[in-house]
Amino acid sequence: MYVQSLELNNFRNYDNLNIGFEKGTNILYGNNAQGKTNIMESIYLCSTSKSHRGIKDRDMIKFGCDESHIKITVVKNNVPVRIDMHLKKNRAKGIAVNGIPIKKVNELFGILNVVFFSPEDLAIIKNGPAERRRFIDLELCQLDKVYVFNIMNYNKIVNQRNKLLKDLNYYYDKDLYNTLDVWDIQLADYGSKIITRRTQFIDEINEIIYGIHRNITNGKEDIMIKYEPNIVGNNLYDQLCHNREKDIKYKTTSVGPHRDDISFYNKEVDIRRYGSQGQQRTAALSLKLSEIELVKNIIKDMPVLLLDDVLSELDSNRQRHLLSSLHNVQTIITCTGLDEFVQNRFNIDSIFKVVEGTVERSNNE
Repeated sequence: MYVQSLELNNFRNYDNLNIGFEKGTNILYGNNAQGKTNIMESIYLCSTSKSHRGIKDRDMIKFGCDESHIKITVVKNNVPVRIDMHLKKNRAKGIAVNGIPIKKVNELFGILNVVFFSPEDLAIIKNGPAERRRFIDLELCQLDKVYVFNIMNYNKIVNQRNKLLKDLNYYYDKDLYNTLDVWDIQLADYGSKIITRRTQFIDEINEIIYGIHRNITNGKEDIMIKYEPNIVGNNLYDQLCHNREKDIKYKTTSVGPHRDDISFYNKEVDIRRYGSQGQQRTAALSLKLSEIELVKNIIKDMPVLLLDDVLSELDSNRQRHLLSSLHNVQTIITCTGLDEFVQNRFNIDSIFKVVEGTVERSNNE
């Protein structure tokens, strides 16, 4: 699998852009705030329907414009697939695959599989639980359409339940209170399925990450990921019922997979809390490299790897391990200079210089 071409119209700081990528390593270099990350964002958007920055569609439309277009051609199993995305300021986005509009966004998932790695991901270990849940959800939504169905319905019900809790906090009504049971039954059903799939996902990652982490640390450190569900046992419904009065008081749903977390251990040491910055970054790097292998195992193909200004945040040893792992995977890398690649004698298939929303292909040296 690889991205063959990308066209942007009124997206971020681009009026019009048409760029073709090689199957191997593609470098986008230039000073900061020139538009490199915007290209990565558009590719990620065509894979997941969302920005990796967690922002709304209208914020990606070029200033002063009412709409934006993205067109990307992906080659999958030697067959080209075109994804067209139409962002609109005041309406939902439109998406078409090979010229045929899709009705539900989950029909997009799995066409283009990407692994996105940014400087923010280096902090995923020490950041809050929401970042780690987001990592799990974004990856599983690319790999498992049943998970997409479950998480979308679960989140919808959490929002509806929270609205009901606020209404009950403002004005208690017995008939209204009794409807909580309807929401709790559904929440427990979808929530249990989410917990089961997340548990499986972490087990699959653990089978891969141990060897990768040992290799990066030259055999000096071990790593184990532990899934920490918010509930104990398979009794989500019982705990939702038990917490109803507290939930009404605080106007929010206090238990469920929307409050889960994952932890990272080096032997018995919790890297999130007690690991050094270097250990936390190594764990994050191992996690991303494991993600590539897991996707490959599941889809029987290589995902596209997007590295957004990551190399400058890694020391030379971690740079070397990362670059040496980029075999048989299309990689698109943003950076401010090419020194890291020259120092590591790394093979580059195409180089693009990005300056103020213009992209010019350079000769490989």
